[in-house]
Amino acid sequence: MAQKIIEVEGMTCGHCKSSVEGALSELEGVKSADVNLDANNVNVEYDESKVTESSMVEAIEDQGYDVRQ
Repeated sequence: MAQKIIEVEGMTCGHCKSSVEGALSELEGVKSADVNLDANNVNVEYDESKVTESSMVEAIEDQGYDVRQ
């Protein structure tokens, strides 16, 4: 399992947290996703052989948030 912290802009509330965590959790290979609203990021634990960083970024952006690369 790999771990990645993704910087996300625009998350301000519990709904934002749920949207991002839910979108990431739906991806095959993502074991956990934990949003930290204060730090504007999400900590993702995932299987590198099943999911790519770019697909995780796309899932977040599809929810309407901007990812800082």
